[in-house]
Amino acid sequence: MPKNDKKRRKQRKPTLAARADKYDLYQRSVQEPSCEVNFIDKAYKAIHKRKPKSLREDFCGTFAVCCEWVKKKGRTAIAVDLDPEPLEWGREHNLAQLPPAARHRVVIRQRDVRTVADEKADVLAAQNFSYWIFKTRSDLREYFEIARQNLKDDGILVLDLMGGGECYEEGRKDPRKLKGFKYLWEMHSFDPISRDATHYLHFSFKDGSKLKKAFTYDWRFWTIPEIRELLAEAGYARSTVY
Repeated sequence: MPKNDKKRRKQRKPTLAARADKYDLYQRSVQEPSCEVNFIDKAYKAIHKRKPKSLREDFCGTFAVCCEWVKKKGRTAIAVDLDPEPLEWGREHNLAQLPPAARHRVVIRQRDVRTVADEKADVLAAQNFSYWIFKTRSDLREYFEIARQNLKDDGILVLDLMGGGECYEEGRKDPRKLKGFKYLWEMHSFDPISRDATHYLHFSFKDGSKLKKAFTYDWRFWTIPEIRELLAEAGYARSTVY
Protein backbone atom coordinates (compact mmCIF):
# COMPACT_ATOMS: atom_id res chain seq x y z
CA MET A 1 0.00 0.00 0.00
CA PRO A 2 1.39 3.44 -0.87
CA LYS A 3 2.61 5.54 2.06
CA ASN A 4 0.09 8.30 1.33
CA ASP A 5 -2.81 5.83 1.59
CA LYS A 6 -1.51 4.57 4.93
CA LYS A 7 -1.22 8.13 6.16
CA ARG A 8 -4.79 8.95 5.10
CA ARG A 9 -6.12 5.83 6.84
CA LYS A 10 -4.26 6.79 10.00
CA GLN A 11 -5.67 10.30 9.83
CA ARG A 12 -9.23 8.98 9.49
CA LYS A 13 -8.90 6.90 12.66
CA PRO A 14 -11.01 8.47 15.43
CA THR A 15 -9.03 10.02 18.24
CA LEU A 16 -9.21 8.68 21.79
CA ALA A 17 -11.11 11.81 22.75
CA ALA A 18 -13.68 11.18 20.01
CA ARG A 19 -14.18 7.63 21.27
CA ALA A 20 -14.26 8.56 24.95
CA ASP A 21 -17.31 8.21 27.18
CA LYS A 22 -17.45 11.27 29.41
CA TYR A 23 -19.58 9.61 32.09
CA ASP A 24 -17.15 6.71 32.38
CA LEU A 25 -14.28 9.19 32.63
CA TYR A 26 -16.15 11.16 35.29
CA GLN A 27 -16.76 8.12 37.47
CA ARG A 28 -13.15 7.02 37.19
CA SER A 29 -11.86 10.53 37.93
CA VAL A 30 -13.91 12.01 40.74
CA GLN A 31 -16.07 9.31 42.29
CA GLU A 32 -15.30 6.50 44.67
CA PRO A 33 -18.72 5.14 45.68
CA SER A 34 -17.38 2.56 48.13
CA CYS A 35 -15.70 5.31 50.17
CA GLU A 36 -18.86 7.42 50.13
CA VAL A 37 -20.97 4.51 51.34
CA ASN A 38 -18.46 3.70 54.08
CA PHE A 39 -18.52 7.30 55.28
CA ILE A 40 -22.33 7.38 55.33
CA ASP A 41 -22.40 4.15 57.35
CA LYS A 42 -19.95 5.52 59.92
CA ALA A 43 -21.68 8.89 60.23
CA TYR A 44 -25.12 7.34 60.67
CA LYS A 45 -23.88 4.67 63.09
CA ALA A 46 -22.15 7.30 65.23
CA ILE A 47 -25.56 8.91 65.78
CA HIS A 48 -27.94 5.95 65.91
CA LYS A 49 -25.66 3.00 66.86
CA ARG A 50 -26.89 1.08 63.82
CA LYS A 51 -26.35 1.12 60.08
CA PRO A 52 -28.89 2.76 57.75
CA LYS A 53 -31.00 0.76 55.32
CA SER A 54 -32.37 3.30 52.85
CA LEU A 55 -30.56 5.95 50.79
CA ARG A 56 -31.80 8.75 48.58
CA GLU A 57 -29.17 10.20 46.23
CA ASP A 58 -30.15 13.68 45.02
CA PHE A 59 -28.51 15.07 41.86
CA CYS A 60 -27.51 11.44 41.36
CA GLY A 61 -26.31 11.62 37.74
CA THR A 62 -25.32 8.04 36.89
CA PHE A 63 -26.30 6.99 40.45
CA ALA A 64 -23.12 5.02 41.11
CA VAL A 65 -23.52 5.54 44.86
CA CYS A 66 -27.01 4.03 44.81
CA CYS A 67 -25.70 0.97 42.98
CA GLU A 68 -22.87 0.56 45.48
CA TRP A 69 -25.34 1.00 48.34
CA VAL A 70 -27.60 -1.90 47.38
CA LYS A 71 -24.71 -4.38 47.10
CA LYS A 72 -25.41 -5.07 50.77
CA LYS A 73 -28.50 -7.19 51.36
CA GLY A 74 -31.66 -5.52 52.55
CA ARG A 75 -30.73 -2.05 51.44
CA THR A 76 -32.84 0.16 49.18
CA ALA A 77 -31.89 3.25 47.17
CA ILE A 78 -33.72 6.07 45.41
CA ALA A 79 -31.87 7.89 42.62
CA VAL A 80 -33.18 11.38 41.79
CA ASP A 81 -32.02 13.60 38.93
CA LEU A 82 -33.68 15.90 36.40
CA ASP A 83 -31.40 15.04 33.47
CA PRO A 84 -32.44 11.91 31.53
CA GLU A 85 -29.05 11.40 29.83
CA PRO A 86 -26.93 10.40 32.85
CA LEU A 87 -29.83 8.40 34.26
CA GLU A 88 -30.00 6.34 31.09
CA TRP A 89 -26.23 5.86 31.13
CA GLY A 90 -26.48 4.68 34.71
CA ARG A 91 -29.15 2.15 33.78
CA GLU A 92 -26.99 0.70 31.01
CA HIS A 93 -23.62 0.73 32.77
CA ASN A 94 -24.15 0.72 36.55
CA LEU A 95 -27.54 -0.81 37.22
CA ALA A 96 -27.05 -3.54 34.62
CA GLN A 97 -23.92 -4.75 36.44
CA LEU A 98 -25.84 -5.58 39.61
CA PRO A 99 -27.39 -8.97 40.38
CA PRO A 100 -31.16 -8.96 39.74
CA ALA A 101 -32.02 -8.99 43.44
CA ALA A 102 -29.97 -5.84 44.08
CA ARG A 103 -31.08 -4.20 40.85
CA HIS A 104 -34.72 -4.33 41.92
CA ARG A 105 -33.92 -2.41 45.09
CA VAL A 106 -32.94 0.73 43.16
CA VAL A 107 -35.74 3.15 42.28
CA ILE A 108 -34.95 5.80 39.65
CA ARG A 109 -36.86 9.08 39.65
CA GLN A 110 -36.39 11.62 36.87
CA ARG A 111 -37.61 14.73 38.64
CA ASP A 112 -36.64 17.94 40.36
CA VAL A 113 -34.98 17.24 43.70
CA ARG A 114 -37.29 19.88 45.18
CA THR A 115 -40.18 17.42 45.08
CA VAL A 116 -41.53 15.83 48.24
CA ALA A 117 -41.69 12.06 47.72
CA ASP A 118 -43.81 9.36 49.33
CA GLU A 119 -40.71 7.34 50.21
CA LYS A 120 -38.65 8.57 53.16
CA ALA A 121 -35.00 7.65 53.52
CA ASP A 122 -32.62 7.06 56.41
CA VAL A 123 -29.98 9.06 54.54
CA LEU A 124 -30.24 11.71 51.85
CA ALA A 125 -26.93 12.44 50.10
CA ALA A 126 -26.17 15.42 47.85
CA GLN A 127 -22.57 14.91 46.83
CA ASN A 128 -19.96 16.60 44.62
CA PHE A 129 -21.20 20.08 45.55
CA SER A 130 -24.26 19.53 43.36
CA TYR A 131 -26.59 21.60 45.56
CA TRP A 132 -24.41 24.65 44.80
CA ILE A 133 -26.61 25.05 41.74
CA PHE A 134 -28.94 26.98 44.10
CA LYS A 135 -27.40 30.45 44.21
CA THR A 136 -29.55 32.34 46.70
CA ARG A 137 -30.13 31.77 50.40
CA SER A 138 -33.86 31.38 49.86
CA ASP A 139 -33.42 28.79 47.10
CA LEU A 140 -30.91 26.72 49.04
CA ARG A 141 -32.93 26.94 52.25
CA GLU A 142 -35.98 25.74 50.32
CA TYR A 143 -34.01 22.74 49.03
CA PHE A 144 -32.82 21.89 52.54
CA GLU A 145 -36.40 22.13 53.84
CA ILE A 146 -37.69 19.76 51.15
CA ALA A 147 -34.75 17.41 51.70
CA ARG A 148 -35.73 17.23 55.39
CA GLN A 149 -39.26 16.23 54.37
CA ASN A 150 -37.78 13.41 52.28
CA LEU A 151 -36.02 12.01 55.33
CA LYS A 152 -37.35 9.80 58.09
CA ASP A 153 -37.74 11.46 61.48
CA ASP A 154 -34.29 10.25 62.54
CA GLY A 155 -32.72 10.58 59.08
CA ILE A 156 -29.55 12.47 58.22
CA LEU A 157 -28.55 14.70 55.32
CA VAL A 158 -25.01 14.18 53.99
CA LEU A 159 -23.35 16.99 52.02
CA ASP A 160 -19.84 17.69 50.83
CA LEU A 161 -18.09 20.97 50.16
CA MET A 162 -15.00 22.30 48.46
CA GLY A 163 -12.81 24.93 50.07
CA GLY A 164 -9.40 26.46 50.63
CA GLY A 165 -7.71 29.59 49.28
CA GLU A 166 -6.59 27.99 46.03
CA CYS A 167 -10.21 27.35 45.06
CA TYR A 168 -10.76 31.08 44.59
CA GLU A 169 -7.84 31.62 42.19
CA GLU A 170 -9.22 32.35 38.72
CA GLY A 171 -7.51 30.32 36.03
CA ARG A 172 -5.99 27.83 38.44
CA LYS A 173 -5.77 24.30 37.03
CA ASP A 174 -5.42 21.06 38.95
CA PRO A 175 -4.20 18.20 36.70
CA ARG A 176 -4.39 14.53 37.72
CA LYS A 177 -3.07 11.50 35.90
CA LEU A 178 -5.04 8.26 35.79
CA LYS A 179 -4.66 5.04 33.85
CA GLY A 180 -5.07 5.85 30.16
CA PHE A 181 -5.93 9.54 30.49
CA LYS A 182 -5.51 12.76 32.45
CA TYR A 183 -8.16 15.00 33.86
CA LEU A 184 -7.90 18.69 34.52
CA TRP A 185 -10.04 20.58 37.02
CA GLU A 186 -10.11 24.25 36.03
CA MET A 187 -11.19 27.02 38.38
CA HIS A 188 -12.20 29.27 35.51
CA SER A 189 -13.81 32.24 37.23
CA PHE A 190 -14.86 33.47 40.67
CA ASP A 191 -16.80 36.63 41.53
CA PRO A 192 -16.04 37.63 45.15
CA ILE A 193 -19.15 39.83 45.32
CA SER A 194 -21.82 37.37 44.17
CA ARG A 195 -19.62 34.28 44.85
CA ASP A 196 -20.65 32.95 41.46
CA ALA A 197 -18.05 30.48 40.19
CA THR A 198 -17.51 28.59 36.95
CA HIS A 199 -15.51 25.37 36.82
CA TYR A 200 -14.63 23.03 33.96
CA LEU A 201 -13.60 19.41 33.85
CA HIS A 202 -11.36 18.55 30.87
CA PHE A 203 -9.82 15.24 29.77
CA SER A 204 -6.73 14.54 27.65
CA PHE A 205 -5.36 11.33 26.15
CA LYS A 206 -2.12 9.62 25.10
CA ASP A 207 -2.61 10.42 21.42
CA GLY A 208 -2.69 14.15 22.20
CA SER A 209 -6.44 14.53 21.72
CA LYS A 210 -8.52 16.41 24.28
CA LEU A 211 -12.09 16.49 25.49
CA LYS A 212 -12.45 20.11 26.55
CA LYS A 213 -15.22 21.28 28.87
CA ALA A 214 -16.61 17.76 29.17
CA PHE A 215 -18.47 19.10 32.19
CA THR A 216 -19.27 22.72 33.05
CA TYR A 217 -20.33 23.85 36.51
CA ASP A 218 -21.99 27.21 37.13
CA TRP A 219 -22.32 27.49 40.90
CA ARG A 220 -22.41 29.74 43.91
CA PHE A 221 -19.37 29.01 46.04
CA TRP A 222 -20.94 28.42 49.46
CA THR A 223 -18.95 28.39 52.70
CA ILE A 224 -19.27 26.12 55.71
CA PRO A 225 -20.74 28.82 58.02
CA GLU A 226 -23.37 29.72 55.41
CA ILE A 227 -24.37 26.09 54.94
CA ARG A 228 -24.65 25.49 58.69
CA GLU A 229 -26.77 28.62 59.17
CA LEU A 230 -29.15 27.58 56.38
CA LEU A 231 -29.45 24.04 57.75
CA ALA A 232 -30.44 25.46 61.14
CA GLU A 233 -32.97 27.79 59.49
CA ALA A 234 -34.39 24.80 57.56
CA GLY A 235 -35.09 22.95 60.81
CA TYR A 236 -32.20 20.50 61.17
CA ALA A 237 -31.45 19.63 64.79
CA ARG A 238 -27.69 20.02 64.40
CA SER A 239 -24.87 19.90 61.88
CA THR A 240 -21.43 18.32 62.14
CA VAL A 241 -18.37 19.18 60.06
CA TYR A 242 -15.98 16.33 59.26
